[in-house]
Amino acid sequence: MPQGVPVTIPDDGLTTRQRRNAPVLAVHTGPGKGKSTAAFGMALRAWNQGFDVAVFQFVKSAKWKVGEEAAFRALGDLHEQTGVGGPVQWNKMGDGWSWTRKKGDDEDHARVALDGWREVARRIANEEHRFYVLDEFTYPLKWGWVDVDEVVDVLVNRPGTQHVVVTGRDAPPALLDAADLVTEMTKVKHPMDAGRKGQRGIEW
Repeated sequence: MPQGVPVTIPDDGLTTRQRRNAPVLAVHTGPGKGKSTAAFGMALRAWNQGFDVAVFQFVKSAKWKVGEEAAFRALGDLHEQTGVGGPVQWNKMGDGWSWTRKKGDDEDHARVALDGWREVARRIANEEHRFYVLDEFTYPLKWGWVDVDEVVDVLVNRPGTQHVVVTGRDAPPALLDAADLVTEMTKVKHPMDAGRKGQRGIEW
């Protein structure tokens, strides 16, 4: 797409405006760093356009202090106070479980993840938001906690102009096939390769 211009124009009966305004399903996957960061960058653009933004975190524990959450909550407050931007909701669907510390067993975690997905699906059906970030959502799909075919069906057939970004490693092929935009983050080099731990202001 040189200079943002499509290489070919499909014969789909749609106008340029209709194609430009079509809702986007994006997937950020791969082993490299930056999947969630890129999704939140898109969410910032959506907020600036006045879109209603909703973030759903499926893996990070509710106890974790996430820098993006603090920033987006502040932006949500700014919208409420001044009308600038759009409303923001931040939802932690994986309360109490994470990569490093899990409470309960896999059945408990699967139930929480499925409940979280059911809430997302309900909001999509009701067109409650304009821009969704389903952060780390590929993991419940990979682990079989949420049915991939159901997710693809809901996302592909979502009403209106709701944009959705899904992040996480090992995105299932069915989700990649359904997506309009797929980006794979490939690690070339990482500080952890040299034995350095996560760093304030970089990882959180």
